[in-house]
Amino acid sequence: MISGISDNVDNVYARPLTFPIYQTSSYIVPEGQKYRYTREYNPTVENLGLKIKELEHAEDYNVFSSGMGAITTTLLSLLKPGDRALTHLDTFARSYHFFKDFLRTWGIKTDISNPGTDNIIKNIKDDTKLVFIESLTNPILRVNDIREISEKCRKTNAVLIVDSTFSTPVNINPIKLGADIVIHSASKFISGHNNVISGLAAGRSDLIEKIDAMRRTFGTSLDPNSAFLTDSGIKTLKLRMDKINDNTMKVAKFLYSNKKVNNVIYPGLENHPDYDVAREYMKGFSGIIGFEITGDMNTFFKKLKLIVPANTLGGVNTIIAHPYTMSHRSLNKDELDTLKVNDKFMRLSIGIEDYDDIINDLNNAL
Repeated sequence: MISGISDNVDNVYARPLTFPIYQTSSYIVPEGQKYRYTREYNPTVENLGLKIKELEHAEDYNVFSSGMGAITTTLLSLLKPGDRALTHLDTFARSYHFFKDFLRTWGIKTDISNPGTDNIIKNIKDDTKLVFIESLTNPILRVNDIREISEKCRKTNAVLIVDSTFSTPVNINPIKLGADIVIHSASKFISGHNNVISGLAAGRSDLIEKIDAMRRTFGTSLDPNSAFLTDSGIKTLKLRMDKINDNTMKVAKFLYSNKKVNNVIYPGLENHPDYDVAREYMKGFSGIIGFEITGDMNTFFKKLKLIVPANTLGGVNTIIAHPYTMSHRSLNKDELDTLKVNDKFMRLSIGIEDYDDIINDLNNAL
């Protein structure tokens, strides 16, 4: 009778060069083993989690079905009705709305800070339990001083969570600067090929234990195929980010010198408001540039040949987004005005192409 399992498989063939996909919903249960059901634990997913734990110098890790899954599960694990939490306006719009629209209806007192480290610190109150920031903010690219914010959090016993999607572990390690938890939308630079949706968290083991229990309950678990793709991408993260960091600095300087462009925002440029903070803490300034065009958006997009418009970032190919109608379209006029995001503002995510090709494409479109 064929059971589907053989005890006679040669162990030589059970040692693959690439960690395999454990495509199973469940496991034969040996006593005392944690592998029982893939929503809870899966070897392929665990292999990915161990990578982010190492990259972020963390005590423990967790892996999720998306970046927002990582954020929402983490926040709901660590907050309860009556708690106070703080974030800032210049975050990914979905994160912002989760604070502003959902957590408040759940009885969480949420404070929203204006952009900038000083404003964030000023808004941390004695009863603030959790502070959620981005290391490099979306879409206006402020560089938050994680060390200063963490020092204020220690004084009030607040947990500091840092979304480091834009920066990646190649450019900054928030835990080394005092963060308790670091989160990534691994769909972006971590996986790097625009072919998977996944999320990661790493940090203090006591907090990760709570988050893990909530993840298994919510079901925001990553499937093994997506874990495999994310792991395949993470293998080239350092190589890709080194090229992207170099490309982006050159493109930023080109845009800054172009008369048909205004308000170029990039942490590696000396005119950036957080340039000193970026130089102190970041190994590279990452792959996102913000800028305003003087011409018509639709004409500009149509003239682009190499660069494609899309509502994402962090891939090997250069992508341009229009936050006003894409990622931050749900913000009201006052919020957009505070961020200085208008219909001329562009968010450019640089890839690994030859930087001359990127510059030539932008120059032609401008």
